[in-house]
Amino acid sequence: MISLVVAALLLAGASGCGTPVIPPMTSRVVGGVDAIPHSWPWQVSLQYLKTDNWAHTCGGSLIANNWVMTAAHCISKDKTYRVVLGKHNLKTTEVGSVSVEITPENLFVHEKWNPILVALGYDIALIKLSSPMSLSNEIELGCIPAPDTVLANHYSCYVTGWGRLYTNGPIADNLQQALMPVVDYATCSKLDWWGFGVRKTMVCAGGDGIVAGCNGDSGGPLNCQAADGTWEVHGIASFVSGLGCNAKKKPTVFTRVSAYNDWIAQIMANN
Repeated sequence: MISLVVAALLLAGASGCGTPVIPPMTSRVVGGVDAIPHSWPWQVSLQYLKTDNWAHTCGGSLIANNWVMTAAHCISKDKTYRVVLGKHNLKTTEVGSVSVEITPENLFVHEKWNPILVALGYDIALIKLSSPMSLSNEIELGCIPAPDTVLANHYSCYVTGWGRLYTNGPIADNLQQALMPVVDYATCSKLDWWGFGVRKTMVCAGGDGIVAGCNGDSGGPLNCQAADGTWEVHGIASFVSGLGCNAKKKPTVFTRVSAYNDWIAQIMANN
């Protein structure tokens, strides 16, 4: 059963995953910029109930019509969550946007995740939606890369999210994107980079001191284009340096999705 689910994930491109109707801007712009609205249609906003209002806390990716993938550190059992799909501007009402409240039993955090030992990895969680989403121009699926796929050094990818615009700054209103080339494990694990703080189940990107993910981008995708033109979610934004969101030689660290294909398939198959 699990192998069949893996096959379904890998063949999802046949149903249109990773092929947005509105193509993203892929110019080599340095620094974060407003994304073209709905050009990353698998991007979701994970929000929690704060008094009487909903507040953005993390990003996520729609990887099946009723499953969202995010980071384990984004999930707290004492909070009430909802997933908002089809968004560009968090402050406005937008046609095509859908909000889905999440029940606690539909939150699945990796069983080996330990918030005290972030460097061990396992920063991945799945959220099951109460009903399948109707896909549209604004809401589409992101592709999952093949198991154990490892991207080459300097491979061009894009981080997307509504995270802080700079260290300790405000979160973005409009969805942001930034070009973030991959930093291979051999480089990222050097002692003057992340050293023992990274594992092979992670992927690093950025680290040029200019572009990085920031608080609020957590859980969101590292989007990388495959040879056939489809976009794959290769990373889940996990952590940045305590020195700030764009510290040199401290690239943003992502959970490497291709290290967790079996876990993703098992959770989906069993739930």
